[in-house]
Amino acid sequence: MGIAERKNREKQALRERILAAARHIVMREGFAALSMRKIAEAIEYSPAALYLHFASRDEIARALCEEGYAQLLQTFEPLAGIADPAERLKGMGRAYVAFGVAHRETYRLIFLEDPSYTGAALGAKAAAAVSGPSKSDPSIGSEAQTRVQAEQTGTEDDPGAAALQFMISALDELKAAGRLAGSVDSRVWADAFWATLHGIVALHLTCPVFPSAPLDTVVGIAMDTWLGAGGVATDADPVGIPSSNANGAVARSKRAGAAGAQSSSQDNAQVKGQGEAQAEAQSEVQDGPGAEPAATRRRATKKAR
Repeated sequence: MGIAERKNREKQALRERILAAARHIVMREGFAALSMRKIAEAIEYSPAALYLHFASRDEIARALCEEGYAQLLQTFEPLAGIADPAERLKGMGRAYVAFGVAHRETYRLIFLEDPSYTGAALGAKAAAAVSGPSKSDPSIGSEAQTRVQAEQTGTEDDPGAAALQFMISALDELKAAGRLAGSVDSRVWADAFWATLHGIVALHLTCPVFPSAPLDTVVGIAMDTWLGAGGVATDADPVGIPSSNANGAVARSKRAGAAGAQSSSQDNAQVKGQGEAQAEAQSEVQDGPGAEPAATRRRATKKAR
């Protein structure tokens, strides 16, 4: 090993130690506690040595954000083999929320601390992933589709952009199959879906009264609302609401109405029967126990007419 190579390896090793110490401080104490001096103390170096690798605390924060995006993408990779794009998106939703809950401070740093950190981690490649017409080919599998689109947009080396592209790819497949409204761009679907997931995680991290039910229940309801309990329907209305959800609501309403009508009919029959019984009893009291029943007399009168 030459001197230059050894120096490069030592430099990389020190950089990794700096990031590891910074990550530990953020995870344990929060981002507000992070400082160059505290990192230097943790690795037993002078603060000046840190500036040879990172120009500022913000640069360290951006590096941690990039790592966080890489971790997030890793949770999506096992889902690429799910054939049904709706089920793949449901898995992605659950994985996203689980990541935010398990890596609270990392998620806060990426999404809730400073917009410049989020923008820096996503960068231009992420913008390219969600700009311009989507290029889906429904004839190839989901895993290959994601890889092709990553190559087309140059996102294969950008974890943040690749995570977005993973989502858009599944949405494109749903549109190509007629399971989402074709009039709505996949980028808009992705924005709305991402906003749903981020809202759940952000509320969980910041709002003490959320959720009122177990988090898994809330996530499950959100995914079923988006994609249907059995996946997205094969048709969607012009404004992009899956027909399965609308039809399900109508069906539930009809079932409830039918049940109410049946119950009302039964109640009316019961009231009618009780009224006839009371009339018979009153007739016996008035005409005597041996008298002809009132119902028989009424039928005879009708026949005579």
